[in-house]
Amino acid sequence: MKSLKTYIIIALAAALSACNDFIDEPPTGVIDGDLAYSQPDRMVNAAYAALGDCWFTYPFNLWPYGDLGSDDCLKGGGGTTDTGYHPMEIWSTLTSTPGELDELWYRLYCNISRCNRALTALEEYGMEKLGDKAAQREAEVHFLRGHSYFKLVTMFRQVPWIDKAVFEQSSHEQVRNDQYTYQELMGKVIGEFEMAYNGLPMEVDDGGGRANKVAAAAYLAKCYLTLAWGDGYEATDGVGFINEEYMRKVVEYTEVVKKSRCGYLEDFGDIFLPEYKNSKESVFAVQTSQYTEDNTRFGRANWSNTLNGCWGMWSCGWDFHKPSQNLVNAFKTQNGLPMFDSYNATNDYPVNGTASAQKWDPRLFHTVGMPTFPYKYESEYMMTTENSRTPNTYGYYTSLKDVPQRSGGEIFEGSWQAFAMNDYVFRYTDVMLMRAEALIELGELTEARDIINDIRRRAANSIDKHIGYAKDFCEIAEYPATYFADKETARKCLRWERRLEMAMESSRYFDLRRWGIASTVLNAYFESERILQRDTLRPVLSGCTLHAGEKRVLPHPLQPALLRPRTLRPEQGLQLITSEEVVKPQNFGAMQQ
Repeated sequence: MKSLKTYIIIALAAALSACNDFIDEPPTGVIDGDLAYSQPDRMVNAAYAALGDCWFTYPFNLWPYGDLGSDDCLKGGGGTTDTGYHPMEIWSTLTSTPGELDELWYRLYCNISRCNRALTALEEYGMEKLGDKAAQREAEVHFLRGHSYFKLVTMFRQVPWIDKAVFEQSSHEQVRNDQYTYQELMGKVIGEFEMAYNGLPMEVDDGGGRANKVAAAAYLAKCYLTLAWGDGYEATDGVGFINEEYMRKVVEYTEVVKKSRCGYLEDFGDIFLPEYKNSKESVFAVQTSQYTEDNTRFGRANWSNTLNGCWGMWSCGWDFHKPSQNLVNAFKTQNGLPMFDSYNATNDYPVNGTASAQKWDPRLFHTVGMPTFPYKYESEYMMTTENSRTPNTYGYYTSLKDVPQRSGGEIFEGSWQAFAMNDYVFRYTDVMLMRAEALIELGELTEARDIINDIRRRAANSIDKHIGYAKDFCEIAEYPATYFADKETARKCLRWERRLEMAMESSRYFDLRRWGIASTVLNAYFESERILQRDTLRPVLSGCTLHAGEKRVLPHPLQPALLRPRTLRPEQGLQLITSEEVVKPQNFGAMQQ
């Protein structure tokens, strides 16, 4: 018995020793911090990867904010309560309670966190590990950090500036969101892109995805164009304010893009097909892939548009991001030119195979899916009224730009669909429209007209390849010189062109806000929705009103605030960025089922 007890004690001691050894063993799935920082190129790649860490609650392309708060778009989906986005389409009071707002803030600061870590790694190991490439990588990181801050300032206006020094000192909690004014914050964002511009080559031979001097120039042009109109609030400055120095900067930086390898893709429809995602039209875009291309399980999918597949067309098409009737009406033409003042007098609905005297800009059929027409050019997939999830609330239209052709398939096999669609940050035409806008405000109307007519000429040439079935509906003409004889008329042409060309690309509300006309345009839109009672989507927008001069920005996380008049408090929005970033897999969205 004694020997048995001795054996048990020895066995237990051995077992406990083994347990201690197991406990002391460092986990193999966690990378050591020093090892991570010693690989600066990988840290830079991690900063890039954060760009595509998207999901429908924090879409990279900001469609719930740039489109949903405008006259171009309705939420869609299963009704008004299925996400936290409905208050944005009706301009009601917002709080930070909806996870969508909280998550957007958090993700953008996660991106910034990765940039700060990458800059720390480059400072310590850059020259040793990368040599002459270190400076370029540092410039890329400044581009990425500037991108995230531009979005934060656009959405939340006054935000804490967390740079490498703050990160290294762990002084996040001492940083106030009122430390800098809006203009000062925009100046710091410009500083990020200037460092990128000065340190990046014109071209980067990487197959697409890395920032270059051209992309930095596009962002500098956008920053200066934003500032050229004033402080970012409607009715504060307006047309009478125009900062000509900043407008000159827009012309200067768009000239860099104009002289680059970028240019107009020959066919408008090709721009939004995955096979053309890194064409000359793309100035900078977040890259995606098929899993068959990169030998991963799910690929590098675009999860921003998870909700936006057409109902009944995709395995789980949730039917969000719905074009408005007002947007459809805006594509009407008379003698090939826009119907500026009368476009919304009646609601018109093109029906395939039915002759009509009303003609349309061809871009309508590339942008909006409609019953009786093929779904994104493929006749084997015809749209019907059954392809709308809630027609009595949100109508029958569907968005086409943010999804591929149906034959292209889905790249995630599960309860959510995802697509190999790049998300454009800038496409060439967007940059040229910014240039035309600046030229008009500087009185250089002839070149502005040339740019806009180039864009309209490309639209006219887009019929035969993809939308031949709509040929009889299409009519578009170039603007005659009389339309650019004065700034006011030229400005109207530019703004109309931007709406049609960039429709459903998440820029509409931000454009209206920049021009200082958001309340004018949107109140007219809401009023027309109340008056024209011939379709059932009107009640969604009943009771909506905007007031000129209100400071409309998103509430900072963890603090209730109004979308309309609000006062920032220094303590707002600091809690979420004090914690270490929770690193999730690249395809995080696929796991949220």
